[in-house]
Amino acid sequence: MVTQPQSRPSAREGVSDRTRRADARRNIESIIAAATRLLAVDPDVSVNEIAKAAGVGRVTLYGHFDSRAALIAEVGERAIAQTDTALTKIDLGGDPQAALGRLLETTWHLTHRFGALVIAASDALPPDAMHRAHEELAVRVRALLEHGRKTGEFRDDMPMEWQISVIQAILHGASAAVHRGDITADDAPTLVRETTLAALSA
Repeated sequence: MVTQPQSRPSAREGVSDRTRRADARRNIESIIAAATRLLAVDPDVSVNEIAKAAGVGRVTLYGHFDSRAALIAEVGERAIAQTDTALTKIDLGGDPQAALGRLLETTWHLTHRFGALVIAASDALPPDAMHRAHEELAVRVRALLEHGRKTGEFRDDMPMEWQISVIQAILHGASAAVHRGDITADDAPTLVRETTLAALSA
């Protein structure tokens, strides 16, 4: 019995495969970028709108993500990972007010970037993932507040958890104000920092 030699892919076929894979990666990144941008403003944005913004067809989108929930879950996971990375890079040493100011400015940029995506992701991601996303900031803020209370820079005549809730409200309020056009994105970080520190200072 003679075994026929296996045919090997030609160089042209190899290049074609690499091109298709590169095209697929570009499409996936375009879809995720478009979904992140649109979901930040409208958590109920449709798959059709996301596909259009990404410059791909609905069929192509579903070729990479088999459902809207799967797409939102991927976008949410990436947002959480990017938030963790950004928060880890912040210098929280030294004066607690200055450190909190740095944390607030970075957090505002993240809050504004992802916005209402949090609402959409809450239905697509497991509860522990969403808890982790919120707790990453709270842990850092709580540590700075405790430090500032000990040094007499932050007021201690109100519950700390209430102060954290106020900070979160200011962050989300600033993002909403930018979307409405009440303030500019350039002014928002300073407004968030100054408003929060004024409320917390002893």
